[in-house]
Amino acid sequence: METTFRIRIQGRVQGVGFRPFVYREAITLGLVGRVSNNEAGVEVVVSGDRKKLETFYRRITLHAPPISRVVNCSFDEIPFEAAADFSIDASSKNRQLNLQLTPDFALCPDCFQDLINPENRRFGYPFISCTNCGPRWALTRTFPFEREHTSMQFFPMCTQCTEEYSNPTDRRFHSQTNSCHTCGISYWIADAQGLEIPLTDESVFQQLARLLSVGKIIALKNTSGYLLCCDATSAGSIKALRAKKQRPKKPFAVLYPSLEHLEDALPIGDAERQALQSPERPIVLLPTTHYHGNARLSEIAPGLNQLGVMLPYTGILSLLSRAFRKPLIATSGNIHGAPICFTESDARKKLAGTADYFFEHNLEIIHPQDDSVMRFASGGTIPILLRRARGLAPNFSKPVQSDRATGLMALGAQLKSSIGFIPNDFIYISEYLGNLENYDVYERFTKMVSGFISLFDKQPTALLTDSHPDYLSTQYGKDLSAELGIPCHQIQHHKAHFSAVLGENDLFSSPEPILGVVWDGTGYGEDGQIWGGEFFRYAKGSISRVGQLEYFDWLAGDAMSRNPQLSLFSLLDGDEGSIKDRFSPQAWKLYTQIKPANTLKTSSMGRLFDGVSALLGICDLNTFEGEAAMLLEAASSGYDMERANSLVSLDAQGNIPVRKLIREIKSQLEISGDTCQVAGDFIFTLAKLILEKAELESVAKIAFSGGVFQNALLVHLIRHLNPGTFELYFHRELSPNDENIPFGQLMYHLHCHS
Repeated sequence: METTFRIRIQGRVQGVGFRPFVYREAITLGLVGRVSNNEAGVEVVVSGDRKKLETFYRRITLHAPPISRVVNCSFDEIPFEAAADFSIDASSKNRQLNLQLTPDFALCPDCFQDLINPENRRFGYPFISCTNCGPRWALTRTFPFEREHTSMQFFPMCTQCTEEYSNPTDRRFHSQTNSCHTCGISYWIADAQGLEIPLTDESVFQQLARLLSVGKIIALKNTSGYLLCCDATSAGSIKALRAKKQRPKKPFAVLYPSLEHLEDALPIGDAERQALQSPERPIVLLPTTHYHGNARLSEIAPGLNQLGVMLPYTGILSLLSRAFRKPLIATSGNIHGAPICFTESDARKKLAGTADYFFEHNLEIIHPQDDSVMRFASGGTIPILLRRARGLAPNFSKPVQSDRATGLMALGAQLKSSIGFIPNDFIYISEYLGNLENYDVYERFTKMVSGFISLFDKQPTALLTDSHPDYLSTQYGKDLSAELGIPCHQIQHHKAHFSAVLGENDLFSSPEPILGVVWDGTGYGEDGQIWGGEFFRYAKGSISRVGQLEYFDWLAGDAMSRNPQLSLFSLLDGDEGSIKDRFSPQAWKLYTQIKPANTLKTSSMGRLFDGVSALLGICDLNTFEGEAAMLLEAASSGYDMERANSLVSLDAQGNIPVRKLIREIKSQLEISGDTCQVAGDFIFTLAKLILEKAELESVAKIAFSGGVFQNALLVHLIRHLNPGTFELYFHRELSPNDENIPFGQLMYHLHCHS
């Protein structure tokens, strides 16, 4: 008996070849009807034999295209609708959007083969794509995902591209980013003054490779923003880029031509290999202990034992890598502290003093994004996301379960800014934006807020901000709430962190209490002090602070985060004179005067890492955020677990005795002189103290958040020392750093009452 199903599918189902996939499945089963995108995802109205319809439903929901993600699906039996065939209908939008947005995808293997095949009509065309790959979010103005809603609308398809677009057997069937040499995007090389460089008998990419080989720096307009590129095997080129970009020590990412080239240089674990080749194609940090390639590691990542690497993820990067055939520095195209450039005019203004030449094209970028960055701990079993951007933003995988959620907008923190919004059944977390103290970052932050409101055609019903009164996100939230006439709720920074990891791991309904370990640099505490080394207890909707890193003096405001020796000065109790020679006479006089009268205290674990790094002679000055902590972790490479030494226990109040810990580290260093072992013992001690605190609190579940848990050794030791009696929960989809704060603000507001 023939009948008709109406099937609704939500999730990441637009811009991923879902409609062509549905079409082919329907034709295979001899069904008739139609499929279309709409504001809620994909809708299918299909008629035929009931058993075939049930088979069809299972196939399209359980075996969807690999880059799609089905979150919700349902079908209703409706009055029979006759049809002559099965068709893909034009998208309709009658209501507000209620679907996951489509991120950018790396070039797929099929398109890569087309790109390098001289017999293929797209040979050497850098903007190649199909339904399985290519930019999406970077080019999207609005949804449903159709060509006219993207910046591809300005490139009408030629006859051949139109034939592919209309052919159900072609993988470019209904590919909204389809183009070729004939109808597609133009590209060229210009000098620093903007004058186009004429081609000789070389291709554009051969010419770029030649320029790179003689030490030039290229500002490369990729499909999600500019990258600054130079020869990673040339110390002189890297030094020149550092000087021009005002980035003296912060590590650069390296682009390898292929996985084979990379594996010739250093070993790669299975999880790392999978991430490097994934559709998201992030930068992955790899240990360099056994590196034997020709990239200049000492210039690329000074003092570190890890290298951020990536593989080509666009046709542009693939063609450049094939022409150059050596590793390339490929770092964000920006000036120090500013967001990534994405327009030709902006790049010309800001990068002309850095780049010698520019690779340009006339495809408009709507949503610029940095590359995502990740690493792995515990032998590749625990992913740690360091920056969440291209390929991952702006979705969160799970739908929202609460009716109270709709309309909530969270404005995050300050240093690693991002935004969260719940306009419908889903949560959207923007890409990493940067430090709001930079005017350009703040401007992009405010545009992201208005862009989300416009995209979803939904005004926020309430705003959530950090409780720090001086954060620009907090001040903006107060102003916007007054303008819109909606409430603005402030949420303590570290409780937002804890709520983020609870929400990501679905722990709010846990019948058992959970210990939260939230360690980072700074956050405004409920007692007016600077928190950052906190123990929390969650039970039945309530979060309470149950321990901390013992308070020490917060001196000289933000200068303390830039000067690890100042953290050490604060941590030394009565022994400050031992480091007098590290300060100028004027600075020494100032600090010795203000410390006795200081009333502002901190429990910052980040500043403790800084102080220990300075104590061990590893880093006295942070030239970039987190440098001292990264160098401290690198210094512990080769740590001998057989000689591990736990330096302190919790004090009588269940807190971490920081001054005693500093004295023990100083004593151990004087006795052994083994910086590696003492650095490792410090991190080993922190891991032991966490488990000791869990035993003291009689909890079996421990959840971790905050930027300190980007430290792979710390995460490894926590897992290694766990006797098996504790369940450990880490971030996996979000970064442990402040990028998770808007998500945590949303989770706290929805699930907590204190």
